[in-house]
Amino acid sequence: MWISFQIHNCEYRQTSIVGSMPRISPELHLTLRLPDTDAPLRHRIAESILDEIRGGRMRPGDPLPSTRALAGHLTVARASVVDAYDELCSSGYAHARAGSGTRIAPGADVAARAHVASHTITRTSERAPQAAAATPEARWDLTPGHPDPGLISTTDWRRAWRSAAAAPVTSDVPGPDGHPELRRSLAGHLRRTRGIAARPDELVIVPGVGSALRTLVAAAGLSGRDVVFEEPGYSRARLVLEAAGARTRCVPVDDDGLDPALLRGADAAAYCTPAHQYPMGARMPVGRRARLVADAAASGTLIIEDDYDGEFRYDVSALPALRSIDRGSDCVAYVGTASKILTPAVRVAWVIAPAALRPGIVRALDTTGEACCAITALALAHFLDSGALSRHLARASRTYAARRSAFVAALQQQLSVVGTDGVGVAGIEAGLHVVLTLPRSVDDVALAAELQDHGVTVPSLADYRTTDAGPRGLVCGYARLPESQARGAAEAIGRVVRRHLH
Repeated sequence: MWISFQIHNCEYRQTSIVGSMPRISPELHLTLRLPDTDAPLRHRIAESILDEIRGGRMRPGDPLPSTRALAGHLTVARASVVDAYDELCSSGYAHARAGSGTRIAPGADVAARAHVASHTITRTSERAPQAAAATPEARWDLTPGHPDPGLISTTDWRRAWRSAAAAPVTSDVPGPDGHPELRRSLAGHLRRTRGIAARPDELVIVPGVGSALRTLVAAAGLSGRDVVFEEPGYSRARLVLEAAGARTRCVPVDDDGLDPALLRGADAAAYCTPAHQYPMGARMPVGRRARLVADAAASGTLIIEDDYDGEFRYDVSALPALRSIDRGSDCVAYVGTASKILTPAVRVAWVIAPAALRPGIVRALDTTGEACCAITALALAHFLDSGALSRHLARASRTYAARRSAFVAALQQQLSVVGTDGVGVAGIEAGLHVVLTLPRSVDDVALAAELQDHGVTVPSLADYRTTDAGPRGLVCGYARLPESQARGAAEAIGRVVRRHLH
């Protein structure tokens, strides 16, 4: 069933080539036919606009109606229209510029006639999940830690790299004092988004979080000393710390993350993920944050704050980074990364360490020669300065929130028939993954292996535990899971989980 709407586009002003007198463009009559399917509304709106382009009723350069006007005519939430426009811009069918609205992009007519989709299309029938699970198209990769790079604006991305490539070629090897453009851009970004007041010369750019951790071990003299580590925790970070010579002392986390009461006077440092504990998903409350920083400052313990996905939170207010708390600058080494907000392909991370560690960081990086690519750093700086990162974060947050809601709702519907204590969904307030918690009696390793056979790739909490005594569950990344596939993935998980519970 198709529903038709007649849209009269809002007027826009355009300067004439002959003179400076503005003129009013004629109204654009846009007829949208929304398919009556179970696809997400933003996909249906975007596809109906593509039909207009494909039929020649809209052409490159034509303005799209304002999101408010179109939402009013379609009697839908404006957010759905905003998401549809974001989808069209991300796929190159449209481009948005401040002051001139959103317009059909050059070449959009050719792509539309070639039936190039604006989003990933699943042809798997969600009404027959058992049959779908046997086909390659029905596989669901819920590996956490991976954002969706398809949400990055191609136009903004290419513009940033063209700008970086146009810079003069130098023979300088960027060291700890290198990348001034990126350090300046990041200082402003962190102040606005994370409340961290840091000067550009306090930031050090490194090629990834692993490099940051190795550098901190060397700079702070942590080799052979105890470093408190979350249990369960980010296994890769633990392995990097241990390979660099530190002795990790794993302590269990609770519903509020790392408990400062578990730190000892002999601990040289503590690694934690307070914004969204990895993998359990807890958000450390402000009281615990303040105590952790105060205790660390008093004892001389270094706190390594891994803020891997602090930009993404849903229906909750932002909490202060440990680095921004009083005395945090004396004892907290803040580590951030571009891999979760953009793509792991961008090997860029940043460290803001206590001033006393700066000489050691310089020596460590001079010794190892680890450095970030100068062109990559310039491209990221331009991406920040142009406002492209802010637009991306807003667009990605909306998309991830919708995917999270669809997946969590589908999981909870599956779990509602289980009726077993210890089964639930945790860590839903922030980040890019949730945890399906399970009773201690469940073998989550065997569960994950069986799910792999049923088309679902998802790690168990065993991958993040150092002993067999920790919690059981599945760590489900939803960033790359379209809303239309959430139910199918949840049903596949539900069927296998129920077999393991009974």
